[in-house]
Amino acid sequence: MKFAFPLVLFVVLVGFLGMGLWLDPHLVPSPLIDRPAPEFTLARLDEPGRTFSPKEMQGKVWLLNTWASWCVSCRQEHPLLVALSQAGVVPIFGLNYKDNRGNALDWLNEMGNPYVVNVQDTDGRVGIDYGVYGVPETYLIDKAGVIRYKQIGPVTLEALEKTILPLIRSLSR
Repeated sequence: MKFAFPLVLFVVLVGFLGMGLWLDPHLVPSPLIDRPAPEFTLARLDEPGRTFSPKEMQGKVWLLNTWASWCVSCRQEHPLLVALSQAGVVPIFGLNYKDNRGNALDWLNEMGNPYVVNVQDTDGRVGIDYGVYGVPETYLIDKAGVIRYKQIGPVTLEALEKTILPLIRSLSR
């Protein structure tokens, strides 16, 4: 009888942990949706003497994509971002996350650069403010500077066609 309570507690705990194995991490809701995008001022990757702040994008719909040269999934989404950038649908800004500047620049030279501006979040503090679980993550920010959508993981063609592009069109009106 004295082992019944710990056994029941153990079974309940295993049940909760087991349920977590079946959840899709891409469906984790972001508390930042419909809230102002966190402010920051960071050095640009290409010109460390210059900075960028989201304030510069007031009045425009834009994407903020967190990425890193060490990120395998970033390679997966990168050709899609390059194509989106070339189509001129929406400006894409990069948040280079916990990366080495030289490696990041080499990676962009090799893979192509879809970003209007790329900034360095060397210590990951801005990523923490945006609730980054891991790179890549992409945020759709409206004209008022409010986050309207968060893509956890690589941007896929399906997510782009079914969610991101329709939202961009809607927010751009």
